[in-house]
Amino acid sequence: MKNTTIMAYACALALAVGAAACSPAAKDAAVSVTPRVPVLLPDSTGAVNMDLDISVPPHYFSRRSRLVVLPQLRDSSRLLCEYDPVALDAPIYSKKMHRLEKLYGYQDSLASRRHKVESTGEAIVVPYGNRVTLPEGPQTGRRIYGVVTTDGCGECSAVDTVLLAAIDDPVDLIKRKYNLEWIEPEFTIKPKIREGRGTAHMQFIINRYDIRPELGNNRAELDTMLARLRPVVADTLAELTAVHIYGLASADGPLSFNTPLSRNRANAAKQWLCDRLGLSAAQRRVFTTASRPEGWEPVVQAMTAAGNPDSVQVRAILDKYADQNDDVAEKYIRRLKCWPVIRDNYLQKDRKVEYVYTYMIKNFTTDEELLRMYDVRPDAFSEAELLRVSTLKKTPGEKADVYRTVLRYFPQSETAANNLAILLLRQGKAYEAEKILKQCDATSARLSNALAAAYVYQNKYEQAVELLSRIQAGDRQGRYNLGIVRACQHRYDEAYRLLKPYNDVATAIAALCLDRNNEADGIMNGPAKADTTPLAEYVRAQAAARLGRADDVFAHLPNAAKDAWLADRMRGDYDFEPYHADERWEKVRK
Repeated sequence: MKNTTIMAYACALALAVGAAACSPAAKDAAVSVTPRVPVLLPDSTGAVNMDLDISVPPHYFSRRSRLVVLPQLRDSSRLLCEYDPVALDAPIYSKKMHRLEKLYGYQDSLASRRHKVESTGEAIVVPYGNRVTLPEGPQTGRRIYGVVTTDGCGECSAVDTVLLAAIDDPVDLIKRKYNLEWIEPEFTIKPKIREGRGTAHMQFIINRYDIRPELGNNRAELDTMLARLRPVVADTLAELTAVHIYGLASADGPLSFNTPLSRNRANAAKQWLCDRLGLSAAQRRVFTTASRPEGWEPVVQAMTAAGNPDSVQVRAILDKYADQNDDVAEKYIRRLKCWPVIRDNYLQKDRKVEYVYTYMIKNFTTDEELLRMYDVRPDAFSEAELLRVSTLKKTPGEKADVYRTVLRYFPQSETAANNLAILLLRQGKAYEAEKILKQCDATSARLSNALAAAYVYQNKYEQAVELLSRIQAGDRQGRYNLGIVRACQHRYDEAYRLLKPYNDVATAIAALCLDRNNEADGIMNGPAKADTTPLAEYVRAQAAARLGRADDVFAHLPNAAKDAWLADRMRGDYDFEPYHADERWEKVRK
């Protein structure tokens, strides 16, 4: 029975208020924000502080009413969220609500947000303070409106709507000023010398040096040597310049015997290769042979890998007689009790034949030749030649394809990695740009700046700051970009301090974020006067709008609107809202 009485009383109270609220006494006045509607910028947590004063004109609501202002965040088409309301209780309403609470235990849902009003016949200013989190998404163009009701509950028919605050976020503007340095490659013609090397594990009859393909794995080892050298010999763009073949002398046995034996085995390998490759006399002359001792190092390494504890003794002998030839070490190794085990298990059964070959690739010198040969033999290009091709390609897609080719053959090409990353960032492919830059081991400030940009475009600001903080002390570009990132983090004071020495568009944007409108205007019409890009014109118009210079606003907006993205942003920018009634606005908007 008690609950029914309370509900009936509350509804009656709301109805009584509603009857009085339908027609405010002063229809020519409205609820407003004083002294002016604030433009709120998100902080580093994505929240804004609503610290404002709501002004209610005299006789706006009756002495029996409650006025409720319910803040709502909206974009151009929808309600995004609602925030804590504020309530003003007129004298009679306040007394009745107090009685309802005392007699019936009624719980007012707006108790913590209500203000008692002494008189509704006078202007009322009530402070509203609230820290609110903004939902994700583009912030510019969003507005916080106060839906005003005087029905007592704040949920029935609205009698007024007041703009409480406008939301703006300069991140989308200032990101455009991140400084990336495109590398224009310099084309130089240098000899293209390539090198290859390998090791053949051959088996020979004891104390013989003739090649026997049928022994052990000799056939496969010989075929591998042929497979590496034959394409070079057959390539019409290549000239074989040197082939060095080394026979490695066995550790076991006298060095004086093993050295000529291993040299003869190297000569045998040379002869076999030359015959199979069908080389001319001139080509055969680039082959040289030599011998060098293999030593006991492979033996002790094999023992260590096998976990043989006797490897410690062998290692001690090798260290002790390191300045003498292998015969001395062998004498002491043979005296070890473990010698039979070493002889039977760790001495190499095959002999190594190592080979190193170099060859020179024909240079491509004219642009026509470069483009023609690129389509058929990119593998024959030097890095400089491939980068020259990138400059000859017209479209960003064609250039990107060439840079990928460069990185396939020259993975550490700083120019290719940097420029490809920039092209990808322009396409919004920040993750792919990050991957490309991390695959290149170069650690120059230029690549660090590009990698930080990839982080910024993915909103990974802390990673960007960590990277830029390491290079900014000695790198002007890095210091500038760190200022950009700090602005993207909504740390405007720090951003302005870092950007102030540059006095450019980014500096002016940071100044506007701090409401330093005259400074921003001075920068854009002073040090940055030569910058006539659409972004610069937009910032000039924004500063002029805040300073109330309508003619300057419309002098710069048409040039800014040439950029379609800026033209779209301009429509939601609150700085330009006071100028929508000007007939020049429609011309710019179209």
